[in-house]
Amino acid sequence: MSTKTAKDAADAEGAPSQGRAEGATATDDAVALEAYREVTRIRALELLLNRYVKEHGFGGFWHPGLGQEAVQAGAVMPLRDEDYLFYAHRGLGYALVKGMAPEVLLGDLLGRTGGSVGGKGGGTVHFVAPEIGVLGQGGTLGSNFVLGAGAATSVQLLGEDRVVAIFFGDGAAARGTFHEAALQAAVWKLPIVWVCENNGWHLSAPFSAQSPTEDIADRAPAYGVPGVVVDGQDALAVRAAMQEAVERARAGEGPSLIEAKTLRIRGHYEGDPQKYRDDIADGLEVPRDPLKILRERVPAKEADALDANAAEEAETALAAALAMPKGGPEVITDGVWS
Repeated sequence: MSTKTAKDAADAEGAPSQGRAEGATATDDAVALEAYREVTRIRALELLLNRYVKEHGFGGFWHPGLGQEAVQAGAVMPLRDEDYLFYAHRGLGYALVKGMAPEVLLGDLLGRTGGSVGGKGGGTVHFVAPEIGVLGQGGTLGSNFVLGAGAATSVQLLGEDRVVAIFFGDGAAARGTFHEAALQAAVWKLPIVWVCENNGWHLSAPFSAQSPTEDIADRAPAYGVPGVVVDGQDALAVRAAMQEAVERARAGEGPSLIEAKTLRIRGHYEGDPQKYRDDIADGLEVPRDPLKILRERVPAKEADALDANAAEEAETALAAALAMPKGGPEVITDGVWS
């Protein structure tokens, strides 16, 4: 992956360097329009869930991704249907852009049997659609690293033309599972792209209090892989960085690390009083809004139409999800073999 500024230490050792990705300047109008479509679809569902939780409560912990839509849309857009996706726990945009139906996603969040996990996913993010590469996630943050490395190993052993995208937050970046998986993935040149959504907060602790360096991408040269920092509010910049990393992985050149600098607008979970922070108002306003950034590249009339379509899609999906039956006690043993 190309970088803007080389790190002296990485250059001295001959390892790929880390730098800051430039925004996409030659992206055509069709790509910008598609990016806007996906970002506004995610935003509509985020706002709908914010309203639903306030009005009806939520049987679990919904971790909102409001304001982080550009990362999820931009990074998933370059993936093919057959590529594998391990999403992070914040928001549902990853699976939506990969091709899962919004009513199925909402069904999972609301514990309905019409969801992809048949009523077992209520209260947190658990989606799965192996037919389009959505492989879900593990039971703890950071488990995606080793699960994704395992999936990438299978791709390599079977000689398949797939890439594995693994999303995680800046908090999960501190898990030992990342370092274990990265070490072997780099040695074996597994077809992996790690996408870190650095929103500045490890639950209730600021990133600066948890990391000795400003950028998580600084860790990439230690494994001999390229790392890049990109503006996580700019979907086209994220897409450009992801496209390069995906092509590199598909060509057999091994893993890449993308760090997208973004913003956590809401609490760690919806309803979190956030008494530990004073850097942002507790509302729905998004500084450097990904939609406003994309509107500079998309005709206003078309953007307005996409916004309206997304809002209608979200409401229709919610109605469909609420019409699904809830899972009963019997779902606990469904799929359990022993």
